[in-house]
Amino acid sequence: MSERVAVRKTYKLFIGGKFPRSESGRSYIVQDSNVSLASRKDARDAVVAARAAVKGWAGATAYNRGQILYRVAEMLEGRREQFVALGVPADEVDAAIDRWVWYAGWSDKLPQVYGGANPVAGPYFNLSAPEPTGVVAVVAPEAPALLGLVSVIAPAIVTGNTVVVAASPAAPLAAVTLAEVLATSDLPGGVVNILTGRITETVPTLAGHMDVNAIDLTGVADAELAAELEAKAAENLKRVLRPAPADQDWSTDPGVTRMTALLETKTVWHPKGV
Repeated sequence: MSERVAVRKTYKLFIGGKFPRSESGRSYIVQDSNVSLASRKDARDAVVAARAAVKGWAGATAYNRGQILYRVAEMLEGRREQFVALGVPADEVDAAIDRWVWYAGWSDKLPQVYGGANPVAGPYFNLSAPEPTGVVAVVAPEAPALLGLVSVIAPAIVTGNTVVVAASPAAPLAAVTLAEVLATSDLPGGVVNILTGRITETVPTLAGHMDVNAIDLTGVADAELAAELEAKAAENLKRVLRPAPADQDWSTDPGVTRMTALLETKTVWHPKGV
């Protein structure tokens, strides 16, 4: 009997809850697997999908968003060994699962901690409530491949934002495998969109896109590129998150900074009854 030839897996993009190949037809090889090489057109398509998902996701109850993030943790737990087989250390997979659970727990607490009634001199109620910014472009860190990716996606979506993620070119397999977890976790299509390939090709498109409300430059190590992206983001007054390398220790308590950085506060006045 002849020796069997293994079927090589193709790791596709994740856009709008589906797994399309790049519209350019390009791919590159990572660990003997084909990985789609996203184009600028793919980046624009991902923004369209993310924008379409904003209303439903931001309008969902905080409790429901927390349930879905917890479901992601459940599904990731079930595929733990698959990530280990890709070369992700077992303790990193465990930390990534725990991080999903941690952020899930914050979903219905943020409005209580960062919103509330404000004292005013008059017969009015003055109420402030945090709201999502909208569509957020995220450049994922190169390492740790899975924990770093979870640590930039979860805080953005738990508050009601939708994201377009430029995965690290050096660690695309964990990113697309995480997309497979998300696709089976009750997460609505378009809430998370993942692009693989060169960040120098896709991220400038996202930074200059007029329908992207914020950009997280965590995974941009090149200071010159980061400055270029900030300049593009300024064209439509995007909110820019550019943490210092010292603030990227993914093994520590993540805190609430990443969540609050992608929130806006709406204040409402209402007359008191007589």
